[in-house]
Amino acid sequence: MGNAVLRREDPDLLTGAARYVGDMDPSGTVHVAFVRSVMAHARIASVDAEAARSAPGVLGVWTAADVPIAPQPLFIVLPPELARRPLADKARYVGDPIAAVVAESRAAAVDAVELVEVDYGPLPALTDPFEALEPDAPVVIEAHGSNRAVEFSNEAAPETMTGHDLVVTGRFVNHRMSGAPIEPSAALAAPGDGDRGDGVTLWCTTQRPHETRDAVAAALDVQRDQVRVIAPAVGGGFGPKAVVYPEFVMVAWLAGQLGLPVKWVETRSENLVNMTQGRDAVHDVELGLTADGAFRWIRIKATCNVGAYPGIGGFLPFFTMLMASGPYRIPAVHYEAVAAITNTTPMAAFRGAGRPEATVTLERIVDLAAAKLGMDPAELRRRNLLEPGDFPLTTPTGANMDCGEYARALELALETAGYPELRAEQALRRASGSRKLLGIGVCTYVEITAVGLFNEFGSVTVELDGTVTARVGTASHGQGHATAFSQILGEVMGVPADQVRVIHSDTGEVPRGTGTVASRSLQIGGSAVFTAANEVLETARRLAAGLLEADSGDIVVAPGGLAVAGVPARTVSWAELAAAAETDDLAAGVEPGGLAAETDFTQSESSYPFGAHVSVVEIDSDTGDTRVLRHIAVDDCGRILNPLLVQGQVHGGVATGISQALYEETTYDSDGNPRNTNFADYAIPAASELPRFETAHTETPTPLNPLGAKGIGESGTIGSTPAVQAAVLDALAPLGIDHLDMPFTPQRVWRAIAGS
Repeated sequence: MGNAVLRREDPDLLTGAARYVGDMDPSGTVHVAFVRSVMAHARIASVDAEAARSAPGVLGVWTAADVPIAPQPLFIVLPPELARRPLADKARYVGDPIAAVVAESRAAAVDAVELVEVDYGPLPALTDPFEALEPDAPVVIEAHGSNRAVEFSNEAAPETMTGHDLVVTGRFVNHRMSGAPIEPSAALAAPGDGDRGDGVTLWCTTQRPHETRDAVAAALDVQRDQVRVIAPAVGGGFGPKAVVYPEFVMVAWLAGQLGLPVKWVETRSENLVNMTQGRDAVHDVELGLTADGAFRWIRIKATCNVGAYPGIGGFLPFFTMLMASGPYRIPAVHYEAVAAITNTTPMAAFRGAGRPEATVTLERIVDLAAAKLGMDPAELRRRNLLEPGDFPLTTPTGANMDCGEYARALELALETAGYPELRAEQALRRASGSRKLLGIGVCTYVEITAVGLFNEFGSVTVELDGTVTARVGTASHGQGHATAFSQILGEVMGVPADQVRVIHSDTGEVPRGTGTVASRSLQIGGSAVFTAANEVLETARRLAAGLLEADSGDIVVAPGGLAVAGVPARTVSWAELAAAAETDDLAAGVEPGGLAAETDFTQSESSYPFGAHVSVVEIDSDTGDTRVLRHIAVDDCGRILNPLLVQGQVHGGVATGISQALYEETTYDSDGNPRNTNFADYAIPAASELPRFETAHTETPTPLNPLGAKGIGESGTIGSTPAVQAAVLDALAPLGIDHLDMPFTPQRVWRAIAGS
């Protein structure tokens, strides 16, 4: 562990050997396409499917009235009346699935969808959360009786908001984004292949196979062991693929009804209106501080748009609340949030899930405070950062932080960037009147990982041929789990990676698991594998002691197996040890099942990765074009298992964060129609539009797990967006522009410059 090991997964991905759901076509496969609402809010008076049923190759058409599946709640903390059915009985957003058409080919199904006539009764559409919360606003989900999905707040007495010399205020928008993975959603269900032989096997694009299994089984009203869920190669997850989509349930149900494999692969246009989206929160903020820059209190009021069917998206403001004070010493915090239901695509986790919103808001108000004080933004942060001796601590909003060296990360980022030299160059440009505006942005952040998801299954088995099989409840979709877990087994047992098989993402092979969300896989899943591997090693030492006629305390790991310390010639191989575990006379104290162990590792609390980013941008004041010249990311994820895997996660996260600041935005017109349903209208940067990322790391191992690891999958996103935003506004500051909402498109920046 700790070495830069190349990813084992890449050869299959690069050569096309990896199989995705879209590649699978069992014999007899039929295809389903969905009739989707073309209106954001409407009653469905009738659905005429006769022409579609008569079309060539069509096997059937199903509407909500034909599908006896009860509404399934999407998240446990939400009121039950917000539960969603697989097919809509009322259109609540453009893209809402209304009917399912099954045909012998995908083309026939798509053609037949066009023949289905839906009689809509239009209703007023809501896209703005503030309008949705008005007393006279039309209610999106009548059974709930309100567009308030859920509210959060912490107790903070007004008298604690004292000790300040000045108050800085602002309204900051975290705009809506699409997950937009390379692979859209897809599902394939085959009947008769459940664990008991009478169920269904569902291959689908999911980050959480076991949760998907449980949700599908509940919807179909069958036992969990009658549903097997497999996630093959998955082309990006980022949070939206942690959702159990109604289409998954429909595909599984249709397979049972027809007795045939049923397949659905989302188109890109479907994906951009139907896959859950992220962010979309407006924060009204007040920060009280002293004249010398000490933070005294902060008040945040969050108004969040959670779309038409609140699921995990309704809970994300809670994560924002936990992170409301960030890495700073702020004695008093008052936070309140309301999640509003609107006629837009449902919201869910998207890389960072509530934490980027907190960091963008906090870092923006800190920059405004620095400007008001006439203080360098890096210096204001220095004065307020928590110190190593403050940990462990519980923040005013209930975050139980483990450890951190925030100032160390900030100083490393500033040093790597050459911060004084950058400021000097900026001063020269401004003095010369250059039309190329240089901006420098600084961000310090802390985030929370594995929040509430502290348990994970892991097992390790030594096979009779001496190879090692690890099973783990996490689900890899690009993170490099097979590489990381092989490294753990190599560290503990000395087995080379080519003798390790890592099994995940299959509920038929792995009995239980929580999946891959919240940057939890290495710290929780890796610790499960680590714990199970050490249990196997202890058993193997006892076996080796008997075989080698030595004391078990003298047995050590050697190439190919175990040996007596100082006597490498006396080695017993892992194959021999596995065989010995199955013989009664040598296997005293060995549990039935051979040389194996399984565990459910439980971590007591969340871990808190942190870091500091510096971004340098250049704005063409004649066109508004904004380019990131440099981006420096210092991220601390505790002990680093594999620097290459960490760097890959940081690169992806930073790209997402920069894209949020400069490019991506999902928008709707006043009638609720989505305005960017393809990649011609929804802007995602190419690699050529991004700089070479400069990365560095500090390491503060967490005491919460045996690896000392924290999450890293989302840190780059959380740190980068505020740094880029700060850099852009720093460049525009001499023009009198103190705030501008993201994304900083050329048009938006040019108009701000022209109006200054």
